[in-house]
Amino acid sequence: MKTCTTQFLISGRFLAVFLATYFGQASFCAAPPDGGLYVSKVWVADNGDGTYKNPILFADYSDPDVTKAGMNYYMTASSFTCLPGLPILHSKDLVNWTILTHAVQRYPDSAFELPQHGKGIWAPSIRYYNGMFYIIWGDPDNGIYRVRAQLAEGPWEDPLLILPGKGLIDPCPFWDEDGSAWLVHGWAGSRAGVKSLLTVRSMAPDASQVNPEGRHVFDGHEKHPTIEGPKFYKRNGYYYIFAPAGGVSGGWQTVLRSKDIYGPYEERVVLAQGPTPVNGPHQGGWIQTPDGRDWFIHFQDAGAYGRIIHLQPMTWTDDWPAMGVDPDGDGIGQPVLSWQKPEVQGRFPAMTPAESDEFEGDAPGLQWQWQANPNVLWFARIRGTGFLRLFAIALPSVQANLWQVPNLLLQKFPAPDFTATAKVRLVCEDQSVRGGLTVFGQDYACIELAGQEKKIRLRQLICQTAESGKPEKILQEMALDTDTIFLRVQVSSPDAQCRFSYSIDGGQFMPVGELFTAKPGKWVGAKVGLYCLSQAGSKAGGYLDADWFRIE
Repeated sequence: MKTCTTQFLISGRFLAVFLATYFGQASFCAAPPDGGLYVSKVWVADNGDGTYKNPILFADYSDPDVTKAGMNYYMTASSFTCLPGLPILHSKDLVNWTILTHAVQRYPDSAFELPQHGKGIWAPSIRYYNGMFYIIWGDPDNGIYRVRAQLAEGPWEDPLLILPGKGLIDPCPFWDEDGSAWLVHGWAGSRAGVKSLLTVRSMAPDASQVNPEGRHVFDGHEKHPTIEGPKFYKRNGYYYIFAPAGGVSGGWQTVLRSKDIYGPYEERVVLAQGPTPVNGPHQGGWIQTPDGRDWFIHFQDAGAYGRIIHLQPMTWTDDWPAMGVDPDGDGIGQPVLSWQKPEVQGRFPAMTPAESDEFEGDAPGLQWQWQANPNVLWFARIRGTGFLRLFAIALPSVQANLWQVPNLLLQKFPAPDFTATAKVRLVCEDQSVRGGLTVFGQDYACIELAGQEKKIRLRQLICQTAESGKPEKILQEMALDTDTIFLRVQVSSPDAQCRFSYSIDGGQFMPVGELFTAKPGKWVGAKVGLYCLSQAGSKAGGYLDADWFRIE
């Protein structure tokens, strides 16, 4: 079965390149090579009866944007310091999504050889224009970058800095009917000293450079504080800027419109929480299905679970959009919790981004990210072995906790309630070697194996306010007679309570340590995953072999 699947994917990729070369991208997009079908055991938005539930992705795909090419939809999201970055997700119906690839494999700033929490890739926009996919994002410390590709699954060009500067964030490109190109962006008050402003600039048609002279077109200080995340569109002669305001936790979605690209812009709130549980319906993208209906994808801040993704129906009245449902008719929509699926050509099976990993491929699955630029020495997936080997990389410096460790292999929380289990084996060549399972954020907790006095010990530990440099605290520790064990964490809503346990035989699990409340990271939700490391200065270490990692 694995051989047949591989052959199908290779054939699919060949067909994709052939169609793209001879008939253009839209023809190719009819059959993208998605890398296999995966259906989550913990969260599926497709109800199977022609309806869906929100969120469509109960995972931290922060600041989403979406584009259409042919009969296919593509989404990307912020990735900050997590690499590879800029995930490229694909869907045929806007409800069922899978990960194709990442558009950035390594970040161009050398500082990202170590974690740069909260920095890096902020609020990207994705567009398909003139046979090319473009993604443009703002790095608040360096400026605005562009990557592009003919095929959504790549290869993607290396990042190009198209507008250097501090505080430039949330850019979105727009190509007008006459071929002129434009960019709208916001400002990060933490770097620029000013926020709540939207600025428009002209841009080269290939998005290779942006005019350093821009014009402010909207000031949100009075009515729409912290306006940001703008998305640029045109309809019926109006230029539209969709931009959230009021902050991610309690804000609203604003739409601006003007007959002139530089304004003046009228304003209207088109989506707010109302009486629903969907707080701060925030930043996203507008997309249209073949039947002419409109939809809006946006995020909701869910604390430790991150910024989870919703899909809203969208309608137009007097050239103003309304998102979700509008029971009182005031033009301000409120989010839906369930709705009819978009009408698209064909019926498509339920699918979700991958979560579990049997570690049978040549590398960890696309759901995994490191905390900095990847290093080939951090892991090995030798064919025929059936496990992923994480090497015990020495800490970059003497430090009290894992906050600045780059080689943590982590993925997003996938649902409000789930269990993550890993079968692992620790081999110590140095008695400082440790490795195991972690729930990681600004507070974190681990259940791990550690070398001590030529024996293996199991321990559960926590670290609070890790960014401040506080040391870890061991809550429970015991000696083991084996180097192979099953490690588990059970995460429960509504507050992401985490209970750690272990098993010698994979059958009976015994709790260890204390209950831990997961906390988000810097602009990201909590993550779960694996690690192996040794003390700073260690010359020889060891490794952690992960047989599999399963979300259930």
